[in-house]
Amino acid sequence: MTGRLFKRGRISRFVNTLLLVIICALTLLPIILTFLYSFFPMSEMKAFLSTRNNYDQNRFMDVLLAPSMVSLRQYYDLLIDKPLYLQLFMNSVVYTLLILAGEIFFIPTLAYALSCFRFRGRNALFFMVLMLMLLPFQVTMAPSVLTMRTLGLMNTPWAVILPLMFAPFYIFLMRQFMVGIPTDMIEAGLMDGAGTIRTFFHVVLPLSKPILGAAVALSFADAWNLVEQPLIYLANSPNQMPLSVMFNTLSSSEQGVVFASAALYIMPALLIYSYFQEDILLGIQLSDMK
Repeated sequence: MTGRLFKRGRISRFVNTLLLVIICALTLLPIILTFLYSFFPMSEMKAFLSTRNNYDQNRFMDVLLAPSMVSLRQYYDLLIDKPLYLQLFMNSVVYTLLILAGEIFFIPTLAYALSCFRFRGRNALFFMVLMLMLLPFQVTMAPSVLTMRTLGLMNTPWAVILPLMFAPFYIFLMRQFMVGIPTDMIEAGLMDGAGTIRTFFHVVLPLSKPILGAAVALSFADAWNLVEQPLIYLANSPNQMPLSVMFNTLSSSEQGVVFASAALYIMPALLIYSYFQEDILLGIQLSDMK
C-alpha cells in the first residue's frame, strides 16, 4: 500500500512538473524568439515579416530558428544610425526614474501616517484613496486635464510625472501592510527616544522591505508602459513622448529593426523583475494575508 502511494506521488509530481514546464515554455517562447530574431540580418527579417497575412490557412507559419548569419546590424541601426529610438528610450527612462523617486519619497510617508497615526479625518482621507484607486483613468481624465491646464503643466513632462507620484494603489498596499506591524515595536522605538522620523526610517521601513520591493517593481512596470497619460497630456509634444506610446508606430515604419527594438524595450523590465522577484512574491503573499 505504501509503495502504491509512493508511486502515485511520483507520477503526480512528474505530471505537475511536466505541465509547469510546458506552460513556462509557451510563456517564454515569444521573449526567446524576440531576442533570437534581433540577431537576424535586416534583409532576412524584412523578407520574413513581408509574409504576414500571406500564408496558407491550412498549414502553420514558418518559424525561423537560426539566422543565415548572426548580425548586430539591427542594434547598430537602432542606436547609431537612427537616434529616434534612443531619444524615446531615454524619455521613458527619465519618466520612470522621476515617478519612482517621487513615489519612494511620498508613498511610504503617506502610508505611515494613515496606518500609525490617529488624527481627525484619517478615515475620510483613506476612503478618498480607496475611491481614487477604484476609479479608472478614463473617469478622472477630464478633471485631471482641467487641473493641469490651470497649473500650466499641459504639454510638459510634469503633467505625466506628478499625478503618478501619488498612485493610490501603492498607498493602499503599503498602508495595509504597515497596519500589521506590531505597535509594540513602534512604541518601543518611541520610548527609546528615536522619535517619529527615526522610528519610521529605522523600524517601519526595514520591516516593510518586502512590500517596498513589490511596490517598486510593479510601479516600474506601470511607469515603463505608460500610454494613456502621455497621449492626453503630451498631445502637442511628440518629442517628449515615451517609447511605450511611439513603439507601435516605430515598429511599423522600421520593420528591419523591430525585434531589436522590442528586445531593448523589454530588457529593463526583465532585469527589474529578476532583481525583485522574491520581494514581489513575498509582498503579494503578505498583502493577501492582510
